[in-house]
Amino acid sequence: MKIKLLAGAMALVLAGCSENRSDRTYEGSSASESLSDAAGGPDVAVTAAPGVAFHYAYAFRLDDDRIANVQERHAAACEALGIARCRITGLSYRLVRENEVEAQLRFKLDPAIARKFGRDALASVEKAEGVLAETRIDGEDVGTQIDDSQHRSAELSAEVARIEARLGKGGLGDRERTELQEQLAGLRERLTSERAVRSDGEAMLATTPMVFDYIGTGGLPGIGYGNPFSDAAAMLVRSGSLLLSFVLVAGAAILPWAIAWVLALLLWRSPPVRALRGRLSRASTSEATVKAD
Repeated sequence: MKIKLLAGAMALVLAGCSENRSDRTYEGSSASESLSDAAGGPDVAVTAAPGVAFHYAYAFRLDDDRIANVQERHAAACEALGIARCRITGLSYRLVRENEVEAQLRFKLDPAIARKFGRDALASVEKAEGVLAETRIDGEDVGTQIDDSQHRSAELSAEVARIEARLGKGGLGDRERTELQEQLAGLRERLTSERAVRSDGEAMLATTPMVFDYIGTGGLPGIGYGNPFSDAAAMLVRSGSLLLSFVLVAGAAILPWAIAWVLALLLWRSPPVRALRGRLSRASTSEATVKAD
């Protein structure tokens, strides 16, 4: 119930456009059914938040051996929509440790289908017995920025027209003409910059970025996330790995010295060395006897 209330509050914030940026995070839990209601973000149609550019981010947790298959399904769903509505802009798949996987998919979507695409993606994760770990939807009020840029451009254009008219009248000194020409060049440069601002804003409104992060459960296939046995087994595996690593490192540090000591001991007790030690001992005894006489 708490998650639904948070989703409703976020919808009111986005629809009212009272802020330039909104950000809400929903933490995953074992209650995947409740999370499904918020998985596609707030229930706000694109037309209900005009001029707002959204960015969707999802984190899914599922068994490591199922990540590749789910990632392929999401990529295929994007390809089926066609490049005009969905494009894959990045893909990664990484084996962190043995049987532990992290992966990511990045898309650019038609804003009208972004929310549904996220919901459908979660449905495929749930079919693979995974859960939604996190949802984040950021919104930036690009429309206001475009409007402000248009107003600035109108003022700059008016100033350009005024200076051009002044230059066209003639009767100007060289210094004044040079100053006006420099002002005109600066104004035109600012107009170009404002056009770039609007172009970037329009591009942001035309496509919606979306990121899927896939997080494994720790190399324990068949055991769901949040299961206490899974957590205990994962801790046991990590502890065993840490102990084995310590033993190997300690052994690597001590073993050369131990081998050197054993070799030295064997050499000390070898027949040639013992014979040499005997001769040296007898010679030392004889020398002591002679000195005593």
